[in-house]
Amino acid sequence: MNLPTWITLSRLLAVPLLLVLLAAPSPREQWLAMGIFVLAAGTDWLDGYLARRLNQVTEVGKFLDPLVDKLLVLAPLLMLVEGQQVPAWGVFLIVAREMIIAGWRVNPALQAGSVPGANLWGKAKTVVQIAAIALLIAPLPHPWPRLAQILFWLAVSLTLGSGWLYLWPQRQPSGEET
Repeated sequence: MNLPTWITLSRLLAVPLLLVLLAAPSPREQWLAMGIFVLAAGTDWLDGYLARRLNQVTEVGKFLDPLVDKLLVLAPLLMLVEGQQVPAWGVFLIVAREMIIAGWRVNPALQAGSVPGANLWGKAKTVVQIAAIALLIAPLPHPWPRLAQILFWLAVSLTLGSGWLYLWPQRQPSGEET
């Protein structure tokens, strides 16, 4: 295994730690969970950068990276549902989109050509999800919880929109080869 894959696996180790810290958190544990979450989320950029820079892109890394990203986002969201900070149906929409896209990526029969990579909307979705989760985890005073809720719903909207754009077939101008 190479360095980028080890970094991806370190992000995976943050998931159970977040679940434990958010199970019945004190303000101290919330701050710790928020710090771990933001640090782990930052490693997503780092492992991708290093994989490309060091020419160490592997099939294992291409499989693990998006899977670990989903777990890192969904674990705290589920704990936030349990803590009644966000509604389950909002998180369900995020989970449903991620499952549909993951299934689409691994099933060649569903794809009309090559599988697109992450686009600007997918990257925006990820950034807003991370910001929303970090603010929802942190024990911040008013007006921060309101901003966190706004970001959560923006993340849900971007999640659905980016999923739609991912699945919508790319139209080719007439006369071009596909």
